[in-house]
Amino acid sequence: MKFISQLVTAASGSIRGCTASRNRYGAYMRGRVIPVNPGSAEQNAVRGILANLVARWSGTLTPAERAAFETWAANTPQTDSLGQSITITGQNAYIKMNAPRLQAGLAALDTAPTIFSGSALTPPVLTIADQSDQLYTFTINVADEWATDDDAQLLVYVGRPQNPSVNFFKGPYQFAEALSGSSGAPLTSPKTAAAVFPFVAGQMMHVQFRALAVDGRISSAVRSSIIAVA
Repeated sequence: MKFISQLVTAASGSIRGCTASRNRYGAYMRGRVIPVNPGSAEQNAVRGILANLVARWSGTLTPAERAAFETWAANTPQTDSLGQSITITGQNAYIKMNAPRLQAGLAALDTAPTIFSGSALTPPVLTIADQSDQLYTFTINVADEWATDDDAQLLVYVGRPQNPSVNFFKGPYQFAEALSGSSGAPLTSPKTAAAVFPFVAGQMMHVQFRALAVDGRISSAVRSSIIAVA
């Protein structure tokens, strides 16, 4: 469990039977719940990706390549679940960059970025979730880093339909599709993505976006939500 201050004004994780969490009203404590493990195809695919990357880190990357990821990690602080700045390991950085790539069907990158930052992403905004065609429509910034390179991507993740009162949704999100950038003809906005989970009009739909730069850098997650229409 993580916590801040002697009175635990911020916390994340579990200790014994208590779990610290947070919603739009602030931090709270609840009883710990042991999640079910259905071993879905999606879960197994992600576990396979992580195992593959751990094996590549130790068995495929050269010492120089691992050192380059260590250098990138040391120079690029990340933000943890409490909003604190932390320094991750080179292996963590390698997996953080490459797991989404493999999930999207892209090749792993074994060369560390030389730019010490994540990829920038202007928050895409959902404009419609249409029950009739089961598509999400959202705006993008066609000048974003990912949008101007053929080998860069915008990853789209969707959550299960929620009641219209659920405005704060942390997940889980499931990968839906990857949109490729373009170094030639500029992309147009808005874009569409197909639903993973069927939905009906009146439900609240939540979508998460992350940008992948051509050198492997990944943006922070950006979320948007909207009530579906018929």
